[in-house]
Amino acid sequence: MNFQQIFGNPPEIEASAPGRVNLLGEHTDYNDGFVLPTAIPQRTTVQIGLSRDLQHHFYSENLDEKVSISGDHPPSGFASYIFGCIDLLVKSGYKISPINIWVNSTVPIGLGLSSSAALEVATLRGVRSLFNLPLNDVELAQIGQQAEIQYAGLNCGIMDQMASSLADIDSMLFLDTRTLERRVLPFPKGAEILVIDSGVHHALAKDSGYNQRRAECEEAARLLQVKALRDITDPQAVEFLPEPLKRRARHVITENNRVLEAAQGVSVERFGELMNASHASQRDDYEVSVVAVDTLVAILQKTPGVFGARLTGGGFGGACVALIASGEEAIATDVLKQFNHAGYVGHILVPTKS
Repeated sequence: MNFQQIFGNPPEIEASAPGRVNLLGEHTDYNDGFVLPTAIPQRTTVQIGLSRDLQHHFYSENLDEKVSISGDHPPSGFASYIFGCIDLLVKSGYKISPINIWVNSTVPIGLGLSSSAALEVATLRGVRSLFNLPLNDVELAQIGQQAEIQYAGLNCGIMDQMASSLADIDSMLFLDTRTLERRVLPFPKGAEILVIDSGVHHALAKDSGYNQRRAECEEAARLLQVKALRDITDPQAVEFLPEPLKRRARHVITENNRVLEAAQGVSVERFGELMNASHASQRDDYEVSVVAVDTLVAILQKTPGVFGARLTGGGFGGACVALIASGEEAIATDVLKQFNHAGYVGHILVPTKS
């Protein structure tokens, strides 16, 4: 159902934001570290109009679910992200009249491709346009991050929202998550990205291992007497830490080093090696992979024309990203056939079907 059918009048504003895939730099953003994401073609679109009553009304076309809100009691589910963005704007002193929001998204949910960040940034872009708010794209990302932390219960870093707000599909965004300094970088020459859904969905918010990993990193930083693990560059410095803090910290430190090396400009072969090492580190030191993802990554890594492959996103399921030779889309079909033959149900996400 479209906006007019749901709310009885046409929308006044439409806005959208993309999902993202992270090529290198997993679980480094909440450690003040470095990341290297790119946007994906899939987007979340919102249409917004003024409400005829004193309530906010949010409708998700994907879920066929409508939520109405009066007062400041936070809702749950998809509406929590939208409400969080609006409530933070109000608490910052902006006057936001009651609004109707219609949402449709092609960003897959639960695959580590930042569906929530795309929803937050799309909502904030639309609200900024409707009410002429003096907010830049970085500020939108910062508000979206706080909405996810305070209203959805995921103690996330800033990468997802920054990527959704600032990245594009034709380049990589190198980001220092402490200073928010950033550079747009080209993909390695002769390569393109392939993203495949492992078929195992995750749920990072609330009681997942994601928040636990962040707490472990903060404890490791405390024992190392630094503000954040970003401040340690030598993996040997963590050897005295107890388990599992030693392995958690070692992943973050080596992952930051991988991003910094890639950002200097490396061959496509070396970039692939860094991706492979990143996956091994996530699997063994950070322990956020699962059997299905490891199986998919192993198939990718042994396939001719694939330079490197790794789990992308928060982990505990989700999608894999690979760097493959340009123009070799047949690789995706072959890999998926092998993966599904092994008993899984995967799907090709990038490149999208034309």
